[in-house]
Amino acid sequence: MAAAHKNKTLATLMASLLGATGAHRFYLYGRRDLWAWVHLTSLPLSAVGLTIGYRVAPAFAFLFATPLMLAALAGALEALVLGLTPDAKWDATHNPDSGRATDSNWPLALILVLTLATGMGGLIFLISRTFDLMFTGGAYG
Repeated sequence: MAAAHKNKTLATLMASLLGATGAHRFYLYGRRDLWAWVHLTSLPLSAVGLTIGYRVAPAFAFLFATPLMLAALAGALEALVLGLTPDAKWDATHNPDSGRATDSNWPLALILVLTLATGMGGLIFLISRTFDLMFTGGAYG
């Protein structure tokens, strides 16, 4: 019996959209993957941090969501790595016994372009907001 075929485009899309939750890691490696659980625990940690942050320092509250932001940026980076993996290497790593070959096409390229754009936008926001808070005390936002 052939093993289940893991779709490269689906894994990349999951990493791009749901990267902060680790859904792509659960899809690829199952429930025993430590990094999937690290991604998933960023959600409650950030929720608790934001709750405390808005009471302690409202201007700096977004810093308490750092675990979620880092998990989301890591998910975007993982989406790029997964999507740019050559098909032969993908099959050797994730589909050694599936009996099918991966054939990437244009939806994967579109997902990669959108992931790069949103990842860059998020990183630029993080850098600019941090500098705003550090040097102006949040005067611009």
